[in-house]
Amino acid sequence: MSDRITNAFAAARAEGRAALVTFVTGGDPTAADTGTILDALVEGGADLIELGMPFTDPMADGPAIQRANLRSLAAGTRTVDILEIARAFRERHPQVPLVLMGYANPMVRRGADWFAAAARDAGVDGVICVDIPSEEDDVLGPTLRAEGIHLIRLATPTTDTARLSAVLEGASGFLYYVSVAGITGLQQAAQASIDEAVARLKAGTDLPVAVGFGVRTPEQAAAIGRVADGVVVGSAIVDIVAAHGADAAAPVRTYIASLAAAIAAARQEIAA
Repeated sequence: MSDRITNAFAAARAEGRAALVTFVTGGDPTAADTGTILDALVEGGADLIELGMPFTDPMADGPAIQRANLRSLAAGTRTVDILEIARAFRERHPQVPLVLMGYANPMVRRGADWFAAAARDAGVDGVICVDIPSEEDDVLGPTLRAEGIHLIRLATPTTDTARLSAVLEGASGFLYYVSVAGITGLQQAAQASIDEAVARLKAGTDLPVAVGFGVRTPEQAAAIGRVADGVVVGSAIVDIVAAHGADAAAPVRTYIASLAAAIAAARQEIAA
């Protein structure tokens, strides 16, 4: 397995903080603009980047990411363009983990073998496939693992102990805890429920646990960062891209820096 993801979480842990995991939709507003936005994420302090693959029916996503998918597709973005964005990113940032996140159709329509090999060649470290349950993942997951790519699983508030063992089958990299039962961007779970869920999940796996869905403010990121191994922020970044378009890099960088600073300070406050 590629170790960039493992190294990123280990480095954050050594610094006494959670890792900052960020998401943007590839090709929004255009494929040419995405590279600049990805660079801004790194410059702002993101430890790991999720690059969304646009799809016509993003059923787990809220309005912000739905609209981003439509903007990207309207600009003509294809799977091969996302892979090219990934390849160029890897050349510029050889040590920053990059994860492709999306739905099964774009990943398997040309065959799981093709996708896994192309992702490997582009320098992709991991894949999150939203709509293939672990019990039905007899092709994509094994093919990715054979190419040395982490398959990152999702756990939710309804993932009980029995279900968690199935979710973790074949999982690696980190476990992504979706903190609300619903679509992205519209609400955030109560912190007490996140605290309880993270404790329960960490009792069941040695993988880092990253928490996302609904995280928007530095204060929210800091609260999650006190208990989780990673904090995932997506819709709020996508909203900045929607507002600023091709000029989004600077405000994205400023926003990410505010999150990174809050997360870095969170556990130091506890220690003090």
